[in-house]
Amino acid sequence: MPHLKEMNMIGRTMLDFGSETTERSSFKLQVVENFQSFHRSRSHYSSKPWDIEIGYQTRQVRCTRSDGKNAMLSLCVQETIPLTFQSCVMPKDCETSDWSSWSSCSKTCHSGDLSPGYRIRTRSIKHVAVGAGRECPETEEREACNVGGGDRAHPCPRYSWRTSEWKGCDVTLLLEQQDPRHHKHSALCGGGVQVREVYCAQITLEETHKLKEVARPVEKKLCLAPAPPASQLCNIPCPPECLVSSWLGWGPCIHENCQDNQGKKGFKMRQRHIIVEPTGTSGNCPHLIESIPCENPVCYKWIISEGVCLPYNGICGQGNRVQHAVCKNYKGEDVSGDLCADSPSPSKTIICEVPCGMDCVVTEWSQWSTCSHSCTSKNAEGRQSRTRSILALPGEGGKSCPPNHALEEYRTCNEHACNQIYWETSTWSPCSENILVTALNATINWNGEPTCGVGMQTRKVFCVKNNSGQVPAKRCPESTRPDTVRPCLLPCKKDCVVTSFSEWTHCPTKCQRGNAPAMKQSRYRIIIHDAVNGGQECPDTLFEERECEDIPLCAVYSWKIHKWSWCMLVPDSIRQGVLGVNEACGHGLQSRVVTCVLESNHSVDVSECLKWAEPMPSLVQDCLIPCKDDCTFTPWSKFSACASDCESTRSRRRTLTGRSRKRDKCQNTEVYPLVEAEPCPCTIFTSRPHGNWSECIISVGKTELQLEQRFHGHAKECGEGVRFRALACYDKTGRLVEPSHCNHSGYVEQPCMVPCPFDCKLSDWSSWAPCSSSCGTGVKIRSKWLKEKPYNGGRPCPKLDPKNQVYEAVPCYSECNQYSWIAEPWSPCEINSELNSLHCGEGIQTRKIRCINTTEDGSGESVANMLCNQSEIPLERQKCTLYCPSECVVSEWGRWSQCPKPCDPNIMQTRTRHVLRSPLNPKTCPDGSQMRPCVLNQNCFQFHYNLTDWSTCQLNENATCGQGIRNRLLSCVRSDGKVVAMTYCEQLNLETPAQMVVDCLVECVVSCQFSEWSAWSECSHTCGLAGQMLRTRYIILQAQGEGRPCPTELTQYRSCVVKPCYSWVIGEWSPCKVKGGQCGDGFQVRDLTCMIHDGSLSATSKQAESSLCGELPSKDGALQLPCSVPCPGDCHLTEWSEWSSCELTCIDGRSFETMGRQSRSRTFIIQSFENQDSCPEQELETRPCSGGKCYNYVWKTSLWRDNERTVWCQRSDGVNVTGGCSVQMQPATTRHCSPACRKPFSYCTQSGTCGCERGYTEIMRSNGFLDYCMKIPGLEDKKADVKTNAAKHKPVNSKMHDIFKGWSIQPFNPDGKLKIWVYGVSAGGFLMIVSLIFTSYLVCKKPKQQQHAPPQPKCLTLAYDGDVDM
Repeated sequence: MPHLKEMNMIGRTMLDFGSETTERSSFKLQVVENFQSFHRSRSHYSSKPWDIEIGYQTRQVRCTRSDGKNAMLSLCVQETIPLTFQSCVMPKDCETSDWSSWSSCSKTCHSGDLSPGYRIRTRSIKHVAVGAGRECPETEEREACNVGGGDRAHPCPRYSWRTSEWKGCDVTLLLEQQDPRHHKHSALCGGGVQVREVYCAQITLEETHKLKEVARPVEKKLCLAPAPPASQLCNIPCPPECLVSSWLGWGPCIHENCQDNQGKKGFKMRQRHIIVEPTGTSGNCPHLIESIPCENPVCYKWIISEGVCLPYNGICGQGNRVQHAVCKNYKGEDVSGDLCADSPSPSKTIICEVPCGMDCVVTEWSQWSTCSHSCTSKNAEGRQSRTRSILALPGEGGKSCPPNHALEEYRTCNEHACNQIYWETSTWSPCSENILVTALNATINWNGEPTCGVGMQTRKVFCVKNNSGQVPAKRCPESTRPDTVRPCLLPCKKDCVVTSFSEWTHCPTKCQRGNAPAMKQSRYRIIIHDAVNGGQECPDTLFEERECEDIPLCAVYSWKIHKWSWCMLVPDSIRQGVLGVNEACGHGLQSRVVTCVLESNHSVDVSECLKWAEPMPSLVQDCLIPCKDDCTFTPWSKFSACASDCESTRSRRRTLTGRSRKRDKCQNTEVYPLVEAEPCPCTIFTSRPHGNWSECIISVGKTELQLEQRFHGHAKECGEGVRFRALACYDKTGRLVEPSHCNHSGYVEQPCMVPCPFDCKLSDWSSWAPCSSSCGTGVKIRSKWLKEKPYNGGRPCPKLDPKNQVYEAVPCYSECNQYSWIAEPWSPCEINSELNSLHCGEGIQTRKIRCINTTEDGSGESVANMLCNQSEIPLERQKCTLYCPSECVVSEWGRWSQCPKPCDPNIMQTRTRHVLRSPLNPKTCPDGSQMRPCVLNQNCFQFHYNLTDWSTCQLNENATCGQGIRNRLLSCVRSDGKVVAMTYCEQLNLETPAQMVVDCLVECVVSCQFSEWSAWSECSHTCGLAGQMLRTRYIILQAQGEGRPCPTELTQYRSCVVKPCYSWVIGEWSPCKVKGGQCGDGFQVRDLTCMIHDGSLSATSKQAESSLCGELPSKDGALQLPCSVPCPGDCHLTEWSEWSSCELTCIDGRSFETMGRQSRSRTFIIQSFENQDSCPEQELETRPCSGGKCYNYVWKTSLWRDNERTVWCQRSDGVNVTGGCSVQMQPATTRHCSPACRKPFSYCTQSGTCGCERGYTEIMRSNGFLDYCMKIPGLEDKKADVKTNAAKHKPVNSKMHDIFKGWSIQPFNPDGKLKIWVYGVSAGGFLMIVSLIFTSYLVCKKPKQQQHAPPQPKCLTLAYDGDVDM
């Protein structure tokens, strides 16, 4: 504490009598110091734990005259003398604990990058700053650190993406929901989608040695690389259907085993063969052999051929014919005659007869016709016939012709029953182990591939009767019985493989509130691949969850406030030293104790409350001990009750007490109001919608859909939804308030619809149209037509024709002989008896023809004639010859012989006929043979294969896309372009194309697959109107082909609940206020107000309760700053100028630094000239800045005017500045002639040369300089000669010359030189000026400064910043 006497002197008002006041002056109270000294009071109040000390401050007050000199305080007239003391809180700096030890480095391992880790240390606050003490520093410090241990530190774990095995290919994922094939899971094939799990796992060094160990999954964010795809297209190969040929003809009735010819029961059989083998177990072929029981089976029989009949007489009549017999088996192969039963003589002669000249002649028997029925039933019997016809009628005495019924023979055929029998088989059973083949399983390869062993497959075999079902097995031929057992490849067992469980999710490390929900932690594992072929099944539990244990409950800390102490005033010794102050009253300070307690009222360290509790309550507050002359009042009453409406007000009252009721000044209600009124709190709130409606939002279920479910369309993407619009709640004054006041959730909801996308809908494929050609290759077509167009982003349509149809065409082939002409036997040759009485010669014969279906299904039935080849229609009427008696009778022509291949016209083709009855004159018989050349496309043809174009890609009926086949067909074409049966080309063994079927791919129509919507994000703003939440989704699989395209909307927004924003607003600085005086040291203050607004830039803020804004701003937002109001005669500094623009140091327009500089300055203002020596210098501040520019500086000049010009510095952006340009390069502002113009009547011209005044002409030397000025005679009253310099540039001196010219006393001699008296007058004037200057200096000399006057503060002058805009 200072000495008591000093304290008294400091606390008193000091009177200054040193001023010489001989003139009228105005006076101001000057506050010399603004309470800048802190003194402890003799008795102070200490409040543990903060130990608040209340002391006092003093200041000096003096009266200042208008010229800056001190005067008596009594001359400064005002109501009260300013106080020179006040109570204050002794400053105490913030006190913190020591720093804790450094934490371990955040980076504990070596990684690929060179970035260091960091470590932190902390300290706690023991005591907060009190009064003007130093504020608390940061309580946490962080610094970079390196991994310890050098090279021995272990490397950081690395992470990479891992995947499970692909799931099975699922075709149904690409089917539309309405597709009827959804239930045919096993039969579906073609293109599909398969999925897999993608997870992040740590890369371990042991992986190369432990291949079976599967890494446990970790958080996906640890894998930095892009994740591999979780889905892909796949293909299930479609097994080709078993394609079989047509049935061959029925074979003969043979024994089941021709080596055992016992019994009279046999079988007729027919066969067909497999054209395309099936794959897999799904497509079993139909039976390939059918049998019919028959009687009297024969495996071998004699085939008899007859020779030519040779008459005995060599001409006609009876003779002999040789009959040959050959033993053949049922296949038509020659075998030993011993195998044929009832063996006849190998060669046998039989009697025959050759017609003589007058005998009747008949033809040989024709071939047997085709059987009328393929089998014999109760209602139908197979028959076939053969015929012969009469060629010549008998003559007189000759042998007569046979009767008509003898010209035709019939026999039964296909006498077997119509019910065929055949073996039918079931599908093969799964491959299973068999004891018999166990020994083979040690080392075995199956088709060169290592296997898990060989097993056995079995199937059942049934004997089936056509149209009757199963019959006893003994009725089917045992020789054709299919196998019931076959070896097979045993599939390898594969156990389920799952990852290890992930680590448990972290439980919270911080304490939890007592009412917080129970926290849980979970872990999961992923199936790498499922069990296959009887392997160990996967575990049921893939996800586990448990409650977190040992989570500490947060302690609830609160501030405990104690009573305020008594009001502390400045000590009596200080107050009593002030003139007129004897009473212990006025303003003081009081403090209180604030402690930190738990819920149990147990005291704890205050640092806990500083961290966890509300802001600390104030420790000190102002207080007042009323003086005798002060106005005293009763406490304010409670506010009166409010009316029901919001327009009313409420009031409270107080009354004067004691002597105050009689004092006049206390009666002034403007200064001392007795009634206070305020508007009643209004509880009426209104809601107003804000912003636009959100998109229509489809709610998302709590359970996240699996990837397979996404493909199956389980996610709801369209239909009924809700759209939202934010509702803002306002009170009566239009102030935004919490939405709970309006009793709503903050939203208005409205049902809406998200239109569902509708795909292009086509009809099913129509049936295939018949082949366009009835013979050979053609085209068959099927089509779809448009049923419904797509809209709302549905799957687009394929390319349609003008009729809105899409076609598919494939080549087809029709057997050329499936329809054939059948001609009945010719009628007998009819002779017109009216013209020919002999009834022989030429006549006419007719027959009936019809077109029949020769296929198996056709059964020889008659069809329309147009189906048969019209170019091959048989004749229905022809000429015939009925030979007369004794004429030569010949047979019909035989077949033409074959032409060679290729055709050669030099080679002849022949045919023959033979004599059936010799005439009396043998020379009358016609030729027995004919010849013709082999001419191409007339009687000789060549054949070649013809290929169709490839068909479109054909899919299996159970496939929607994927692998298909394209095929082409082969036809046989004759050289004249006619399509003929394939047998013509096959008989020639022509080379056929190797590839008739190729694989192809039909692109899968994949609609875009996207993820489920994520959860709504946090609001982008914690308050106000601009807050938005968003949710996103991502593309799983891009659309392919004609699939439904991906949506453009992958992000949805909705407004947040509108909440009011509360923020502290710092007001503008007030003018400098001097407490109790008009000049001197004072304070600038600004207000800190809690404002409520809606967060928008254009929003108008309204004041709100301070409690709503929470903690006060940091210490940077100072609310009070020291300042100074200049007293009369003082120098004072101006306000700071604006900061200059940011500038870099540049060389040739290029800068080599990243940070620039900008400057500002302030200068002083002089109020009294004699005080300028005590004025401070100007101040300059410079600060670094970013975003600076390079500038160039150049000197700019104006035009010369009277040999003077203005010079300034200009920056490259066009701004005129002070500084920046080189001083050495600054151009001159005044122009001088060299040498100087000292000749009479000469002056320096604008061009920098010496010229003559008006009325004089220049006389120049040989070197170009002026020699002298010569007067021009008679020019006084004339205009100047324009040829002289004076005429061009009139000098300033010329005016003076005109003035002097009019004087009675001429200063110039006739030769132009000054007269002597002019020099005398000039010298006298100079002496007078010197004496005046010396006198002024003596008068204006400053008086000596007073010793007790406080030192003048240094003022600052304007600093040159090198770049200040002019």
